[in-house]
Amino acid sequence: MNSTSENQTTRPEQTNNTHKPNGAGFARVIKAASCSFKGLKAAFKHEAAFRQELVLVFLLIPVAFFTSESLSRFVALVSVLILVLIVELLNSAIEATVDRIGLEHHKLAGRAKDMASAAVALSLLTALIVWGGHLYLTLFY
Repeated sequence: MNSTSENQTTRPEQTNNTHKPNGAGFARVIKAASCSFKGLKAAFKHEAAFRQELVLVFLLIPVAFFTSESLSRFVALVSVLILVLIVELLNSAIEATVDRIGLEHHKLAGRAKDMASAAVALSLLTALIVWGGHLYLTLFY
């Protein structure tokens, strides 16, 4: 058998991307946006921590706008708030997946949930550090 002909063969999944569940092209972008919106709605409906952090974001964005002396500082302040929401969404997704697999206690399931929770705590600490630095500079300089 010729090695050249072996290299030229392609698998069907490499040549035809139109059978993907979310479609292709602009339709895929629309479907992805729809899925993202559903995820945000589900988080708002089912996750109290997400709702609390979202309220905090909406309260702090105007504070960031009026107290930032530069665009880069405003962007940094808003970015760490969005980071908290992102990590909370990932935490909630991990918790939902683990709970879907089974509600009985398992050390790996507990570890996954604890690690996701630690990620949220670290994102909150990051936001606190950035906002603390901003407030210090705003109030004392």
